[in-house]
Amino acid sequence: MGKMILVTGGARSGKSSFAENLIAKAGTRIAYIATAQIFDEEMRYRVELHRRRRPDSWQTYEAPFGAEKALQEAGCAHDAILFDCVTIYLSNLLCEPGERTEAEEYERVQQAMARLIAAVRQLPPGVTVVFVTNEVGAGIVPENALARRYRDLAGLANQQLARAADEVHAVICGLPLQLK
Repeated sequence: MGKMILVTGGARSGKSSFAENLIAKAGTRIAYIATAQIFDEEMRYRVELHRRRRPDSWQTYEAPFGAEKALQEAGCAHDAILFDCVTIYLSNLLCEPGERTEAEEYERVQQAMARLIAAVRQLPPGVTVVFVTNEVGAGIVPENALARRYRDLAGLANQQLARAADEVHAVICGLPLQLK
């Protein structure tokens, strides 16, 4: 059974850098599961910043969908896996074509998080997975329904992952605080 760590924080809080340092200490054969899709130059720039920080020895798995499969595959060849990030993965799910009720969307997200957790639990002993996520619910209430749904689903997904995690860290102003 793999070890699961959740790292959360706001935008530009330092959570990804903290998670990268954590995973570098957790193993020598490191996989990076990237969930972002590049649709514009701004996202291309953000992805490039993350790529530059990673050592060339880390193997990248692109997983905007079906990330549980990437976790299983990476776990066969690596002893440490960094998953960056849960909230981008969630936005990919929310933007998939198709009409869904709010209840159906909540169920889909809950099942997606359960699949990620199950994938970690099925990894060989000694494999560590660090999930990075965003705390998006601390600000004002968004003005549109999709943004409110995203905020709510991200909060629920984070709670689900935190309950299952062996450790949870919050990063604020670049300073980590261990919550669990």
